[in-house]
Amino acid sequence: MSHPYEKLFTPFSIGNMEIKNRIVMSPMGTNSAGPDGRISLDEIDYYEERARGGAGMIILGAQFLTEDLAQGVLEGIVEKDYVVPLLTDLVDAVQQYGTKIIAQLSCGTGRNALIDRSDKPPVSASAIPAFADPSVICHPLTVEEIRVIMEQFKDSAARLKRAGFDGIEIHAHAGYLIDQFMSPLWNHREDEYGGSTEKRMRFAVEIVQAIREAVGPHMPILFRIALDHRFEGGRTVEDSLEMLQILERAGVNAIDIDAGAYERIDYIFPPAYLGDACMDYMCEPARKVVNIPILNSGSHTPESAVKLIESGNADFIMFGRALIADPELPNKLRFNLREDIRPCIRCNEECIGRTIERNTKISCAVNIQAANEKRFAIRPAAAPEKVVVIGGGPSGLEAARVAALRGHDVTLFEKEATVGGQVTSAATPEFKSQLRGLIRWYERQLQQLGVKVYLNTEITPDDAVLEAADHILIGTGAVPLVPPIPGIDSDHVIGAIEAHLQPELVRGDHIVITGGGLTGCDLGLELAMEGKQITIVEMRPEAAQDVMYINRAALLPMLEEYGVRILGGHKVLSFEEGGLWTEQADGTKTFLEADTVINAFGMRKNTAVAEQIKARYSSKTSLIGDCVKIGKVGTAVRSGFYAANAM
Repeated sequence: MSHPYEKLFTPFSIGNMEIKNRIVMSPMGTNSAGPDGRISLDEIDYYEERARGGAGMIILGAQFLTEDLAQGVLEGIVEKDYVVPLLTDLVDAVQQYGTKIIAQLSCGTGRNALIDRSDKPPVSASAIPAFADPSVICHPLTVEEIRVIMEQFKDSAARLKRAGFDGIEIHAHAGYLIDQFMSPLWNHREDEYGGSTEKRMRFAVEIVQAIREAVGPHMPILFRIALDHRFEGGRTVEDSLEMLQILERAGVNAIDIDAGAYERIDYIFPPAYLGDACMDYMCEPARKVVNIPILNSGSHTPESAVKLIESGNADFIMFGRALIADPELPNKLRFNLREDIRPCIRCNEECIGRTIERNTKISCAVNIQAANEKRFAIRPAAAPEKVVVIGGGPSGLEAARVAALRGHDVTLFEKEATVGGQVTSAATPEFKSQLRGLIRWYERQLQQLGVKVYLNTEITPDDAVLEAADHILIGTGAVPLVPPIPGIDSDHVIGAIEAHLQPELVRGDHIVITGGGLTGCDLGLELAMEGKQITIVEMRPEAAQDVMYINRAALLPMLEEYGVRILGGHKVLSFEEGGLWTEQADGTKTFLEADTVINAFGMRKNTAVAEQIKARYSSKTSLIGDCVKIGKVGTAVRSGFYAANAM
């Protein structure tokens, strides 16, 4: 039967390799390999789950040629034969579902290396400053060292072919080492590897030739390239088009195109602020200059995927974090179950945030099972029990879902008129549409699982439902922090949650937001996009200090674009008619005029009722979410999952 996503399920070929549909899992490192370069069993389970979910093709995160070139990254290293057996297990696990699997092969990040994870300076095309520490000058590869790398590409490619991979993708993405050779900004060489476009492309072309020599004429070779660096001095789409033609002539079978560099890291890991399909704009110009298949990534939705395939400007749509959040996305689309897809909220907290900031393996804010598919499997309970969940925020919704999946009789009570907790208010901006989608998804899942949901119902310790319950999970969340500042109860002063949910309370055009954390900045951007004149007052030196750094890289420029004024180092002294007084560290006092002041001072745990219930029913009560520790969506979801899965 025809449905809106049908076009995503037509076969298409790269070289002589036919892929069953147009949905490709983007290459994303899991940071879970062992120190000897062998991939982990968890990684095999992780990719197998995405193959079972219906992806037409999966591209692994980067596998490095050598330990030296990996420079401390915990990804696979294809330097020794002993890595082949686990790679073969991975290939077999994926191919059993008719999914093609591509190994992405990398000679390293070059100047982008994380300096603290290696005792050597990074290598690059030229003696240029390292990105992470400009005082460190990169070692420019000699011609002899380049020849060694070509032999390593041959050696590793042959090893990957023996493991059974369907193809190899060359990792030339986002200002990494190969890209540094291709770009005049970083390539200052005067030998045969620098100068003209043809010479700067020689390194890449020789890699293609080396791999082709190793794998033979039939194995597809893909090439991942950022066509648009999106920063001053970087390559533009127009600059990159000739390079695509050179790659096609060199024998590349498909190009995997997107945008960004570490100078625009928000485009490497697009946060919510960049919107849907933020990199599809380059497909049309690319299509005009090459005849080989085009793959495109960049926060696609199923709808943007269909639109791009129908345009003819791309042949495959790549889903990255969306497939981390819901590995069954392809099959759900195939059977027109769009509303059952758990949305990625594009927070970057538990995927790239874990791998870079904590140097640990990937996870997901909304899918706790990602990269722990067996460890966190949801298994039927030994016997069904009565479970009461108090609070319909992310922790309570997840706890109710998991408990119901295990076969328990679950009842959820929420004191407000809707579920969602703080997410309901945080999701009002257009750029937070994925958060709204997450709440709708939970509502649908709980309905399908038969969870009884009672809204506008506040539970007290005396309620009989608690006595009858076998387990009580309490996720009463947090409430706004209201410091004892004079005038804070004035009529023109409201809270951030009120401002989100009752926009009629935001009077006038001159708005001051006190508190420059994520809540205050998101609210400021939302109101500025509506045409309000916004000032954000933050006591710390800078705003958005609690915002994940990749997201901050997109948020701050957008605040500037919409004219939001940020006053760092300002302490609020009092709220007065027509505005508020602030004070700087040097004692300077400033009166800021405002039609409305919105307080975003933060949150505090809401534990009053929770502690009373726990005191009465301690043996069967667990607290979850923000009423245990103030966190973000991912920490709340994890807390709910753990509590329900461990009962």
